[in-house]
Amino acid sequence: MDTRAVALQFAKRMIAHRNALAGKADDAVRVQFALHQASSALEGQQDATRKAAGKALGHWDGAASEQFERRSDRLAKQIRMTASVSTEAEKVVAGAGSALVTGHTAAQRLIDEYVTKAVALLDTAVASGTQAALMKAVAAAADLEPRYTRESVRNVRRVKAELGAAKRKLRALEREIEDDGVADPRVARRGGGGGGGGGATKTSGTKVRKIVSAARGEIGTRESPPGSNRNPYGPTTYWCSSFATAMWRKAGVDIPILPFTGDVYRWGQRHGKAYGNGDLKGNVRPGDVLLFGTGPQSPATSKHIGIVEKVDGGTVTLIEGNSGDQVRRNTHQLSGTKFYGGVHP
Repeated sequence: MDTRAVALQFAKRMIAHRNALAGKADDAVRVQFALHQASSALEGQQDATRKAAGKALGHWDGAASEQFERRSDRLAKQIRMTASVSTEAEKVVAGAGSALVTGHTAAQRLIDEYVTKAVALLDTAVASGTQAALMKAVAAAADLEPRYTRESVRNVRRVKAELGAAKRKLRALEREIEDDGVADPRVARRGGGGGGGGGATKTSGTKVRKIVSAARGEIGTRESPPGSNRNPYGPTTYWCSSFATAMWRKAGVDIPILPFTGDVYRWGQRHGKAYGNGDLKGNVRPGDVLLFGTGPQSPATSKHIGIVEKVDGGTVTLIEGNSGDQVRRNTHQLSGTKFYGGVHP
């Protein structure tokens, strides 16, 4: 009897909580870095604007020069304001990232504590060799789970509250920015870009080759020790999705490590790169990922993921992490009942 597998099955709600937090911290770090770059660039632009205006005004007299100076000062003020807001936003995002990391660590600690206790109960019962002792231990492990799950729920709520506060602060900062055409989100919306749905641009051949080559190079890599879910691609948890997103990142795809498969599909939806099980044929290409299950809602419905190596008529060959505790190549029927969708890189 695999007592650890039994304990992990009892802990599946806690695992879902942890997976919901995993990967989000990486997003926060990337946003924080982008804001830092924006702030630095805007500060540099402010200096450049002031110097250019001073040089022009040095050779220009009259009423027109006064008007030019006022407009130049206004632009410099707008740039300064935007730079200041970017700096403050960077601090807010840093706080949100810290909350996510703390929450993820706490979620993992609860899982580890529960699994350790549950496995000890089950191992003792197995060693006794009696069916009655085993049934009693399983009942005790089941009774132990709700207390840890309640604490896990409280942990997720604390993180959500901190993220909600950060969101409100960022919205307040956004309202401080004038419609100056420098860093106003309304400008991007007027541009009409970034919608959802189809029409994703085709991934370059070079990127596809890099993805497939990177995945092939990992075939045979095993978790260590076996059954531990410790892997070189992401957190110690079911790691098929960490493997897939790590290979995409290695090829230059701008995606965080996402331990939960459903988050990969949602990333694809946000970026206009996802397609459903009714559109598999004709859409699936090497370098894509295919999602096993019925939908991205939870680990119970989004069960596994693999990188497409090749498509041959009605079959598809995938390179899959966490397949028998290792990275390996598997061939499947390209079926809408097996896969609920796919995502282009």
